[in-house]
Amino acid sequence: MKRAVRIATYNVHKCRGLDRRTNPDRIAGVISKLDADIVAVQEIVDAPNGRPEFDQVRRIRSKLTGYEICFGENRTLHGGRYGNLTLSRLPLKDCENYDITWRHRERRGCLRSDVVLPGGAVLHLFNVHLGTSFVERRHQGRKLLGDEVLSRGEYTGPKIVVGDFNEWTRGLVSRLMSQAFEAAEPRKLLRYPRTYPGVFPVLHLDHFYYDEHLRLSAFRVYRTRTSLLASDHLPLVATFEIP
Repeated sequence: MKRAVRIATYNVHKCRGLDRRTNPDRIAGVISKLDADIVAVQEIVDAPNGRPEFDQVRRIRSKLTGYEICFGENRTLHGGRYGNLTLSRLPLKDCENYDITWRHRERRGCLRSDVVLPGGAVLHLFNVHLGTSFVERRHQGRKLLGDEVLSRGEYTGPKIVVGDFNEWTRGLVSRLMSQAFEAAEPRKLLRYPRTYPGVFPVLHLDHFYYDEHLRLSAFRVYRTRTSLLASDHLPLVATFEIP
């Protein structure tokens, strides 16, 4: 029996929109419209004791129904934590954040969330935000695919790697990931594949990679008037069939 799971990736840019307003409630509204079982969020602040607009994780979760959360802190910001967040309507079994920082560059992470699927199988979802430097990404790509992260032997369930790879050409990371995983290629699958920057997107920075246990059945960029302003990225949404 096949089951379907809908997954989204969304760089929310600290909930700061292209209109320069920092508005977690607006981001929550976009996420709710995705109707995704799992949402991988990048660039989010968790500062509950600071200014209200930086209490982003709590405010977004309070606007959504039925989601568990897993947070991966990469550094501190605005008196709180800053990093990646995974929201799941399916049970979360375990979470782990991997440090993939290169030298003196900004701290970066890959957040693994183990999601329990109907029937008991575990889906390993990796929520990634790579650096902006070409040399930095080369290091991060190799580390990501090494024994410390994606190639660890205990991950026996299906794997999906999503997020902001900051790579708009076919660089080393794209080549390495495509050798190890199936790739959802927006240029091949979508008429309008670009996700960055919001109002007039010209680059494709956000990616989906998945293993042979999964079959991609639907794929789209979520483009609405609100999503075009809410962040400098547009969400990507994919539906997978899982045996």
